[in-house]
Amino acid sequence: MRCGLLGEKLGHSYSPLIHAELADYEYLPYEKAPDELESFVRSGDWHGLNVTIPYKKTVIPFCGELSGTAAAIGSVNTLLRRPDGTIYGDNTDAFGFETLLKQTLPGSIAGKKALVLGTGGASATVCAVLRKHGAQITAISRSGENNYQNLDRHADAALLVNTTPLGMYPQNGVSPVELSAFPRLECVLDVVYNPARTALLLQAEERGVPCAGGLTMLVAQAKRSAELFLGRSLPEGETARITALLSRSMRNIILIGMPGCGKSTVGSCLSESLGRPFLEADRELEKAAGRTIPEIFADEGEAGFRLRETEILRELGKRSGTVIATGGGCVTRAENYPLLHQNGTIVWLTRELSKLAREGRPLSQNADLGGMYAVRAPLYARFADCSVENRGTPEETAAAILEVLE
Repeated sequence: MRCGLLGEKLGHSYSPLIHAELADYEYLPYEKAPDELESFVRSGDWHGLNVTIPYKKTVIPFCGELSGTAAAIGSVNTLLRRPDGTIYGDNTDAFGFETLLKQTLPGSIAGKKALVLGTGGASATVCAVLRKHGAQITAISRSGENNYQNLDRHADAALLVNTTPLGMYPQNGVSPVELSAFPRLECVLDVVYNPARTALLLQAEERGVPCAGGLTMLVAQAKRSAELFLGRSLPEGETARITALLSRSMRNIILIGMPGCGKSTVGSCLSESLGRPFLEADRELEKAAGRTIPEIFADEGEAGFRLRETEILRELGKRSGTVIATGGGCVTRAENYPLLHQNGTIVWLTRELSKLAREGRPLSQNADLGGMYAVRAPLYARFADCSVENRGTPEETAAAILEVLE
């Protein structure tokens, strides 16, 4: 069986990995220019296809039959070639979003006000699902009757869904709205899945509002597509299993802690154990500045160094699937937390103060480490998702971190 992903420019996609976990059929990328599309869809050697931008509407005339969902939404993301040669079109994105919605907000949304940011194809899918569940839907556009300049009229919204690409990699850190304008929110969803936590979701987390990104939606729609390709159901738990697998592979492991606590050595061991890239924030800063950290401190002081550090963390935090060792004082700037948290699990590496290395560290070389620790310990605790003591060999500490993360 030959299946795959059809689009104009595909770039990196997680779909092959997901489908490899779901079944053993061949799943290939098919990049086709607009003038190649009809011939490939009608006569190409394929059994099942997922369809992505910009062809979700373009393929509709090639379908002999549409599912009720695809017809109602006016968008197709799954094609199945039947034994008689005709093509069946479906929209499994709707199933994917419905799975995400139920997982994040299991209660009824009937009668509740839902704001949907954006009016494109993803918005149409989301609105169809919300309508099915009885929500009162308002779509927000840049220039329509309901737009970003009159959001105050929607302060009573209970659910907010972002279907725009705002905040998506590599434009991390951008949010389409400020959630302070919606004090009655019960749930925030973002169809973006890279970064794992967009700026919108980070706001929701900070406000204690249940929220989720689009990774579950991506995997759930793929599972439903695979069931169409195979002509049979797949185990119910596959969506959760593959979502967790992808989440682990995509997340950064970020080490914070006092200067000299062993972040670089332990991080290198983690990198080797996992087969992941290893990045040291201090070394990346030195490369970008063309100077050593002691030289930067001498020329610009700690304030100048911290500004440079934040810019380095801004770029490192966008990455996925890496091990990152930070400088000991990165926690002194609150703005560094979302940069690290957006794609990462933050591990506080602790060590006895008497065992901390001081050489080459401008702040700790002649400092009162006890006093420094008293100031920074609450900050490390605020940033960290977990803590691990570095008291054995680097390999033992790395193994302990992996055990905690599992």
